[in-house]
Amino acid sequence: MVVELARETKPHRVPSLDRLTALTAADMEAVNRTIVDRMQSPVLLVSQLAGHIVAAGGKRLRPMITLASARMCGYEGDRHVGLAACVELIHTATLLHDDVVDESGLRRGTATANALWGNQASVLVGDFLFSRSFELMVADASLDVLAILSEASSVIAEGEVLQLMTANDIDTGEQDYLDVIRAKTAKLFAAAAEIGAVVTDRPAAEREALRNFGHNLGMAFQLVDDVLDYSAHQATLGKTVGDDFREGKITLPIVYAVRAADGDGKAFWRRTLEDQIQKKGDLKRAIDLLEGAGALRATLEQARGYAAKAREALAGFPQGEAKQALVEGIEFAVERAY
Repeated sequence: MVVELARETKPHRVPSLDRLTALTAADMEAVNRTIVDRMQSPVLLVSQLAGHIVAAGGKRLRPMITLASARMCGYEGDRHVGLAACVELIHTATLLHDDVVDESGLRRGTATANALWGNQASVLVGDFLFSRSFELMVADASLDVLAILSEASSVIAEGEVLQLMTANDIDTGEQDYLDVIRAKTAKLFAAAAEIGAVVTDRPAAEREALRNFGHNLGMAFQLVDDVLDYSAHQATLGKTVGDDFREGKITLPIVYAVRAADGDGKAFWRRTLEDQIQKKGDLKRAIDLLEGAGALRATLEQARGYAAKAREALAGFPQGEAKQALVEGIEFAVERAY
């Protein structure tokens, strides 16, 4: 049993990233060339492993945000290409580390790097990609950019540690979890967007607006991911339903469900998530409990609240193709099925 995410929408238009993808297509080709170039190493395993995770695909949403934000601010140079590549390298490095920490064997339907080459190689190549991203920052020669992206990198690492502290703990509170995703996910979205204003030397108010846009978009994006884990088919998401459940991850839907649970329900969550004792039928019961508590719907409403704040943050920017692409990116983030 899976929950339907569909909200009542106008039948003639389904939110998508098509406009954002088209707007940034030429720049993204340059970004991808930069990434491929930066993955090269005389150590064959480094290039193989890094190439594997990049080839696994993904929406490339973060670098597209950098490119579109710069375009919206009127930028006409090429600095944004290297910085968008920098953002994607940081993201890719965190994915390598995440999969090791989570002991994941599958990402987007493809075997993870750690499943193929082991944890040690994955961690070290993740470090290599972080280093390459810092080379790009230095090449850009902007202390503002260096400050934004280096802070983002350190906050992401703090978020990883914070998540470890709340792992398999059903007493984790709502604010504790929001703190985790604010660091792990939203911080890089915020940095990716703010860079668009930095390369165009826009005023501090516009930098703050883009930072707020990215932060709220990132929060919404992650919360929808939390819901999708209990609702999406592998064909669209690239992973089986319930990966978070099997790994004992405490996400916002779980926080809400535990809060609403009676004694029997709390005992179920403690056995399956804290003690990691799971048996056939537990995932179905988990989804039933989540639906019965309204936890999935409540999480989606939270996501839509953050999406509204992201739209508000763009209000002061002039209308145009770039702004419209970013607005549609917000809509996609909360209405997507993958």
